[in-house]
Parts: sequence; C-alpha cells; structure tokens
Amino acid sequence: MAIEPGLTHEMKIVVEEQHTAAAVSDATGIGQLAPVLSTPHLVSLMETTAHGVILPFLERGQSGVGAMVHIRHMAATPVGMQVRIRAELLEVQGRRLLFKVEAWDEVEKIAEGKHERFIINWDRFMEGVEKKQGKIKK
Repeated sequence: MAIEPGLTHEMKIVVEEQHTAAAVSDATGIGQLAPVLSTPHLVSLMETTAHGVILPFLERGQSGVGAMVHIRHMAATPVGMQVRIRAELLEVQGRRLLFKVEAWDEVEKIAEGKHERFIINWDRFMEGVEKKQGKIKK
C-alpha cells in the first residue's frame, strides 16, 4: 500500500502538569501562565500524530520532518482531561505531505489546522545536521 490521501491516525493522552503552559512559565520564568494544555505541547502532539499516519509506509532509512504548522487553539484543556488528536493526509506531492490536524478534549473540539511534513532520507538529513554543527564557533 502506498502513502495516499485519506490515510488517518489518532492518538490520545491525558493532560499532565508537564504538558501545561504553567509548566513552561515555571521553567522559563516568563510570568504566570494557566495550568492548561499548552499550545506548544499541542502542536507537538499534532506533529507526532501526523507522523504516525506515514510511519507504517516509510522504507528503511526514511523518516519524516515537520515543515509547517498552522493551527487554531480554540479552547483550554485542564490537567486530568483526555485529549484525542487526529491527523488525516490530504495531499501527497512527491516527498511533501499535507495533513489536516484536529484535537478534542472530553468536552469540545480544542484545535484544528494544517501540518506539512516531508519524507527524508535519514542519513542525508543527519549529514546536513552534522555539517551545520561543524560551523558553530566555539
């Protein structure tokens, strides 16, 4: 089976303290933020869910990387509540993949948007990372 539009993947998590905006504010000292699912953590979950769509189809030596995320985080989700994230593959253009991503908590839809990923050759990608690391001035 090939990577084709219409493929989906879902995952669920229960929001813990470490997933909250408050945890980020505590760690960075940026001021008081709410004890609810943080947008950065939600984005990470959406990316991971989209990667789960293609994972069974990747060949040895391949992976996927995120290139664009455009979401609306529409509602707060408190600690202890379950969140369900769904990704659906909308488009395949060579190595470029476009997904619809959505999330719901136990009460309502909390986020929606689009996410773009690219299929990469792992070794070639890591060679580029190592080359870039070599340019760091010490």
